[in-house]
Amino acid sequence: MRRICLAWCRKVLCAEEVPSVAEGRVILIISAATVFVLMFTAPANAQAIPLNDDDVSPPWNALQVFESSPLPDFRDPDYGDPIPPEDMPVRKRQQPGYEPVGIRYGSWMFNPALITGGLFDSNVFSSSTTKHSDVAAVVEPTLRAHTLWQRHGIDLKLDAQSTNYSQFSSLNQNNLSLKGNGWYDVSRDLKVLGSFKVAHLNEGVGTLSSPSNAVSPTPYNLYSGDVAVRKEFNRLAVSAGAGVASYDYQSTHAQDGSIITQDGRDGQIYRTYGRVDYAFSPLLGWFTAVEGNQRNLRGTPGHTLRSEGYRALAGITLGMPNLLSGEIAGGYVSQHFDDPTIGTIDGPSYHVKVTWSPTRLLDVHAKVEQLVTETSTTSSSGVLANAYQVGVDYELLRNVVISAAGGIENDRFFGQFRKDRVISTDARIKYMLNRFAAISVYHRYTDRQSDIPTFSYEKHQVGINVTAQF
Repeated sequence: MRRICLAWCRKVLCAEEVPSVAEGRVILIISAATVFVLMFTAPANAQAIPLNDDDVSPPWNALQVFESSPLPDFRDPDYGDPIPPEDMPVRKRQQPGYEPVGIRYGSWMFNPALITGGLFDSNVFSSSTTKHSDVAAVVEPTLRAHTLWQRHGIDLKLDAQSTNYSQFSSLNQNNLSLKGNGWYDVSRDLKVLGSFKVAHLNEGVGTLSSPSNAVSPTPYNLYSGDVAVRKEFNRLAVSAGAGVASYDYQSTHAQDGSIITQDGRDGQIYRTYGRVDYAFSPLLGWFTAVEGNQRNLRGTPGHTLRSEGYRALAGITLGMPNLLSGEIAGGYVSQHFDDPTIGTIDGPSYHVKVTWSPTRLLDVHAKVEQLVTETSTTSSSGVLANAYQVGVDYELLRNVVISAAGGIENDRFFGQFRKDRVISTDARIKYMLNRFAAISVYHRYTDRQSDIPTFSYEKHQVGINVTAQF
């Protein structure tokens, strides 16, 4: 990564000398920040725990305490060898000559991009009985702006997405979001981090919380912010933070033309969290993470969705270079809902997320996760989700990456007699023409089987995207 950063500095910034180690660290943090920002750009999925979410690098795990975090590098930063691209994860690595150029203005760097493409959906309304297929055009412009300061930093991203269907215009949607994060280096081992998001988004038909008879997406506004502090004591790292997310849902339409009000999902979610990491060696570490929450969600008449709870995990961190990395943890989760028909959802919890790299061209990912969430459709309920996922990333050529993932999720609903099982797959090929353009094709498959037949459906999505970036 540092080698890529140095080459990028020489070519883009037109520097006459090799950047200092401090500058290299800044660029490395910016790269990690990009991954952190991109985590929130994925579209809504049919399941509570989506496929293909990326790891979070330090210090950003201070804001996402249950995401896997690699062990620290014990090499001397002034004399250690740079990490070559082939030692980075296949999905994240940027080979020289394929990284974006960017436009520099003073101490800021701007990276515009435009994604255009189309998709075919075999069951656009996610129906168990009447299946309709359609094609849609997708246009997604983005603009990223980030600082090049030696200390501290700001990273912003503005993106829009427009999806327009050929036959069923009720499914058309437009999303717009502005998100960003920043960090302040109080000292070399003490950082203050923050993030925010302001967005107008749409929840697709057939997703976990979408009404069963909806024929159009459910629009909503999201406002969120987090702040955390991370302190390092040699092998020990401690972080603590707090955040809030506010949701404002609008109405959607039913098959008979009536309006489905989704105001019951409005409200705020507050959370406080902390994490402790200790590295025994570059190969093995230990961590514990705790998050408490208070969910002030309105719910439906007579069935509030207000709840409060916590999740606590402890486990080991694996850091075997070019072999096995990730986290294995266990703990306890408890969520108490004010609605007596839901009650308290609690019990043992677990989190396993590991990557096996048998060769430098292949990464095999495995993830096992449990969480508690809530949904408000025609009735309010809590959900205990358990997911089992596996995926592979293969670098066929320096500029061709093949990815495939599959998973099974079991959703148990509290407050109604319903259990779902979701089987999903995601396969894609990305071909990078040069540093200015890329083409990707993908296929997604979703099969939801529910005790309530109206929530069951099966669908295929096939698409192609062309990306232009600078």
